[in-house]
Amino acid sequence: MQAVSKARLQIHFCVLLWGFTAILGKQITLGALPLVWWRMLLVSAALLMLPRVRRGLRAMSSRLRWSYAGIGLLVSLHWLTFYAAIKLSNASVGATCIALGPVFLAFVEPWIAGRRFDTRELLIGIAVVPGVAMVVGGVPADMRLGIAVGVLSALFVALFSACNKRLVEHAEPLTVTALELGTGTLLLTALAPLLPHQGAAFVLPGAHDAVLLLVLAFGCTLLPFALALVALRHLSAFGTQMVTNLEPVYAIVLAMLWFGEQRVLDGWFYAGVAVILAAVFVHPLLHRVQRSPENSELLGTAESHNIVE
Repeated sequence: MQAVSKARLQIHFCVLLWGFTAILGKQITLGALPLVWWRMLLVSAALLMLPRVRRGLRAMSSRLRWSYAGIGLLVSLHWLTFYAAIKLSNASVGATCIALGPVFLAFVEPWIAGRRFDTRELLIGIAVVPGVAMVVGGVPADMRLGIAVGVLSALFVALFSACNKRLVEHAEPLTVTALELGTGTLLLTALAPLLPHQGAAFVLPGAHDAVLLLVLAFGCTLLPFALALVALRHLSAFGTQMVTNLEPVYAIVLAMLWFGEQRVLDGWFYAGVAVILAAVFVHPLLHRVQRSPENSELLGTAESHNIVE
């Protein structure tokens, strides 16, 4: 199997696992801030127990270490706004807002990754906007604030995806994951007194929440986060994000099974999801016409070479 095809399969598997994050986020009774804090703390602490990760951190240059730490700040802000959007609306709506990521990435990735601006990527990204607009029209008015926060989350995911693409070749994925999530944990700890929350900022979860947090941290965070970094070596950040737009589909199906959310979503919502799906599947077809798989693989891996000395 060619590296690019394997990477696409890896991303699809990651997206399937990520589809459960919205469901778990809705089931966990903690607020968005403590939920994300525990998620990042559990993963980073577990990784720091591995000797290979500690060796990787020691071997990393100071400049590269600070670069990954900066990306970790963006990751934490993305997750914080993502779960806030779910708490303010529902799992289906919160996940669907992430579909706006490619619109932001069409502008951000060429600038950060140092490649040409691709007009087709912008057009495909814009094609998602009517779908998201239909989704907005298909939800109750009291969920609109959740949508606004979800759009902000999509901007953060675009920024950290493009930055990870720029640096992905320069460190081992588990080491990068530990550094980024560890830094994100520190940021949330520092911001906690400034962010709105009910009661104590960080609370010890009950037995029910603790089990779900472990599943969220290791099954839906550690595994797909590290695997996605590996796959990103052979794919553009934009292409990866287009596949990630399937996450709302998984989340919506799961939300129907778990929460019966179809009772509060009308036909416009599902029409919007159909538009988003169409854009997801059109993107790889256009790239297949433009260049052969061999050239695609070379482009995907070449973008991140010689960026950081």
